[in-house]
Amino acid sequence: MQRKAIVIGATGLVGQHLVKQLSELYDTLIVIARRPPRYINASMRFYQINDFDNLSEVFASVGADRTTDAFSCLGTTKKQAGSDEAFRKVDRDYNVNFAKLCRDKGVENFFLLSSMNADIDSRFLYNRVKAETEQAVMALEFGQLVVFRPSLLLGKHKGRPLESIGQKAFKLISPLVSESLSLHPISAKRVASAMAMSAHDIYHRSKYRTEPQIKRTDIIENKQMLAMTRVKK
Repeated sequence: MQRKAIVIGATGLVGQHLVKQLSELYDTLIVIARRPPRYINASMRFYQINDFDNLSEVFASVGADRTTDAFSCLGTTKKQAGSDEAFRKVDRDYNVNFAKLCRDKGVENFFLLSSMNADIDSRFLYNRVKAETEQAVMALEFGQLVVFRPSLLLGKHKGRPLESIGQKAFKLISPLVSESLSLHPISAKRVASAMAMSAHDIYHRSKYRTEPQIKRTDIIENKQMLAMTRVKK
């Protein structure tokens, strides 16, 4: 069976690493984005979209089905979006709409990039919206939903000065900080690796499944991602 994956958020901090890793696992990699990802190979099919409000029109021609795994790394900040409403539109509405379109096409496995502090009762908009997105995607009842909740992402952020300052400060103390701490920052590449590893594991388990798949949701916390992607010295 030919394996397919579909990705949104492919040009972001995690997404740009994810597409490169998924291209080594899947026969066909479908990317929907405003601009081409940095990494492109022969297995990739790129669909340009100027406005994610028109996602359903683009999605109709991508050929997603039950053999397709879906990945979302789409996200922004309030500062980049310009307002609370615009932030919700990108981080929640676009992600949930993508998930619904995937589910309607029979997609069974969905991998969602969220945040460590996702909390529906948080006083912070960012954390509340992440939790709202998680809950809305969970309600779609994918065969397998995996939610990834990283801590501070290490990598080059455009337009995120506070995170850049946090990264610089962390580099100074990182030799003294154990990865066993749940708040330990994590590189975008390692988050992408955790997402790819999870999909690969689910695929191999499905090959040997003899009973019907039980719908389930897995939450992969930051500490678990650090452990999954630790390189032994």
